[in-house]
Formats: sequence, structure tokens, C-alpha cells
Amino acid sequence: MFRSLRFLLPLVLAMPLLAACGDEGASDISVSDAWARASVTDTGAAYVTIANNGNADDVLLEARSSVAAKVEVHDMTMEGMVMKMRKLDALPIKAGDEVALAPGGKHIMLIGLKQALEEGISVPVTLVFEKAGEIEVDAPVRPAGGMSH
Repeated sequence: MFRSLRFLLPLVLAMPLLAACGDEGASDISVSDAWARASVTDTGAAYVTIANNGNADDVLLEARSSVAAKVEVHDMTMEGMVMKMRKLDALPIKAGDEVALAPGGKHIMLIGLKQALEEGISVPVTLVFEKAGEIEVDAPVRPAGGMSH
């Protein structure tokens, strides 16, 4: 009996340390407030709020949707009186931060829509993170004004 305890005791004592090490760098991403703007053209936009409740930074690497030929994460800025949109190759989400993809700023661009985005339907969107992996959300389509629930 004492012989087996001699081997078990170091393992039992090391378990709290191993558990603490396992949490380091863990990503805890949550996605909320997903919605898409109604559109009858071949492009549309979707919006979400991404929260990183973990203790490590993460990165949004890409977005996908079955309703569009191509999906990109964009940032929109005003330079003087000119609105500029640019594709983001990656969107960092720092530990403890929340990033809102919203009208007038960062957003998910749906390019080459396969169907009109009409109020009453939902758009499936998959967000791909470096650490958290894939997170799927359904984005209900709101009127072109986009602010009504």
C-alpha cells in the first residue's frame, strides 16, 4: 500500500498546478446580438457583438455564410467627407474586451448574395477564431434601417 501511495502522492499534489496551467491561454469567446440588414442587392451586411471573457487574446480570422459567395470582415471609416471601407485580414479580440461589429464601423460584408435578405428570415454566419474555433450564429434580418428589434 505504501508503495502505491509513493507514486500517487506527487500526482495528487501536482493536480492543482496542472489545472491552473491548463487555463492559461484559454479562450472564452461569446457572440451575441447577431443581425443582418435587409438587402435586395447582391451585397449585404451582418453585425454581431463579440466578447472575450477568457484570459487570453483571440483573433477573428474569417467569417462564412451559405447565403453569400464571399464573406469578409470590413472596417468602415470616414476620411473627411469620404466613407472608406477596407477588408480586415484579422480582427484581434483582447482578453476581457468586447468588440461590436455595428453599422458605421466594423461589420461582416456578405458579397454575392444567393438570395435577397428579407425581413423575417435568418442568415447563418460562422465566425472562425484562432483559439475558440468556429462559432455559428443565426442573424435575423431586420429592416434596412436596421435598428428595430
